[in-house]
Amino acid sequence: MNRQILRLAIPNIISNLTVPLLSSVDTALMGHLENVAYLGAIAIGGMIFNFIYWGFGFLRMGTTGLAAQAFGKEDEESSMLILARAIAVALGFSLILIAIQKPIALFSFSLVDATKEVEHFAHQYFSIRIFAAPATLTLYAFTGWFLGMQNAKYPLIIAVITNLLNIIFNVIFIRIYGMDVDGVALGTVCANYLGLAVAMILFLRCYRRHIIWFDLHRVIQTDALKKFFSLNFDIFIRTLILIFAFAFFTAQAAAAGELVLAANTILINLWTIVSYGIDGFAFAGESLTGRFFGAGDRRQLTKVIRYMFIWGTGLGVAFTILFYLYDKEIMHIFTDKPDVIGLALTMMPWTMAAPVINSFCYIWDGVFIGATASKAMRNAMIICLLIFYLPAYYATLPFLGNHALWLSLTVFMLARGISLHIYYPSQILARIPTRSLAIEV
Repeated sequence: MNRQILRLAIPNIISNLTVPLLSSVDTALMGHLENVAYLGAIAIGGMIFNFIYWGFGFLRMGTTGLAAQAFGKEDEESSMLILARAIAVALGFSLILIAIQKPIALFSFSLVDATKEVEHFAHQYFSIRIFAAPATLTLYAFTGWFLGMQNAKYPLIIAVITNLLNIIFNVIFIRIYGMDVDGVALGTVCANYLGLAVAMILFLRCYRRHIIWFDLHRVIQTDALKKFFSLNFDIFIRTLILIFAFAFFTAQAAAAGELVLAANTILINLWTIVSYGIDGFAFAGESLTGRFFGAGDRRQLTKVIRYMFIWGTGLGVAFTILFYLYDKEIMHIFTDKPDVIGLALTMMPWTMAAPVINSFCYIWDGVFIGATASKAMRNAMIICLLIFYLPAYYATLPFLGNHALWLSLTVFMLARGISLHIYYPSQILARIPTRSLAIEV
């Protein structure tokens, strides 16, 4: 079992870490430019695209769970239809996003209380990066499908190539051509389309035989699409709430001023690095949970979940030790501004505690996604936001200031792990199908 977990988890960890690596490079590039507003603009622009793209995270998560269950049943026809339907939905929504980009921008910036200069640069960033939508969302579909097919190697190749190209483009546009936030946005657009080309080549290389099951009529069949959206709507709501939690965090930091926003942006990057690292095991959990859930193998399912928690929390402890030993050195990687570093270090204890605390909800997320237990995920997220996160922030803000943001976010993550643990027996174990059941597509 450990071998199966590591075969999936290690490529996922490497590919996942390329995402915050890219974000960290962007932050470092902006943090070393003269105007601190660039750093805030990247944070605001990134927050908006988190809303937009993470909201469509079901294209990856839902596709992984469905494809993994189809793999467990050895149903190639179902797996092809799942991929084709996810791609069709991705392209449809991406074209809508581009068409309504102006209303999205107006609404998004009306919710953020940033300085005029930060808002100006963030708007510039948004107006360029939005054109990466078709590539970005389609890559979600391909990545989710590959993971569901127990193939973590291809998502690794795609992620590494895409994000390395993104870094290269950003450095060229900023250091050579003298661009700023527009260079970061343009680099993302170029890299995402090249990454999509890589994904298509890899699919044709290994899964060409699945094309014989492609049936356009069944892909766009109304009833089938209704089932697809019904299954993924709860994941969509769950993801929006998660995005709101981090967007609320960024918006409150922005309202507190450029210095607080800059310091919190650096620290939240570290949270993101941790999440993408531990999510390597969560993604492996999605693949293996879906496989054993679809095959009706209760014994292997409970075993893989137990092992996932051992690996995930172990990696969390390693991150905590790293942040404790090298806190100052890490800060200097992101910026050379003493006031930003000083403020960030006062908040660093929250980031040191986060890896261990957060690992529980990350692993449970992977388990619930693999079992397509979407309603439980949605309900848990609603409870954690309304009962724990927001009340904790507003109750402690008058006394703790910026620490209230970090306290409430920590409480939110802890509550997520506990609530999913409570849901597990009734929402997953009790739903394990028999081996004779076929997956609906």
